[in-house]
Amino acid sequence: MLLGFEHVGTTSGDMERSIAFYCGLLGLRLAFRKSVDAGELAFLDAGGGMLEIVAPKAGAGRFRDVPLSEAGLRHLTFAFTDVDAMVAKLEAAGIEIAERPRDAYNPEMIRRVAFVRDPDGVLVELIERAPGRG
Repeated sequence: MLLGFEHVGTTSGDMERSIAFYCGLLGLRLAFRKSVDAGELAFLDAGGGMLEIVAPKAGAGRFRDVPLSEAGLRHLTFAFTDVDAMVAKLEAAGIEIAERPRDAYNPEMIRRVAFVRDPDGVLVELIERAPGRG
């Protein structure tokens, strides 16, 4: 029996910078962090699942977007009460804005949407849920 979504994992070139972005700016909560032989590991609680971050000792290169012609994870998505306000906050903090807030193409699920880049270039979608979704 499925219990629920657990986590998605990503690699970071700098754990401190990633925690500052995801926890300090987006509002995730640091649930667990430890050093491992290969570098560092952290779990950030997003409220409905976690983001696992691995930061190798040797560092990591910048994220590359997955072309539409290839299978793969395209972005991380987090829901907010006000996407416009969140983008303004991120922009003021110097975060790269990939796509400014707009009405969503699938209004049955999402009301507003925007895209930003995390410090490693990972595409992060910010959404407001459609009415009735909670």
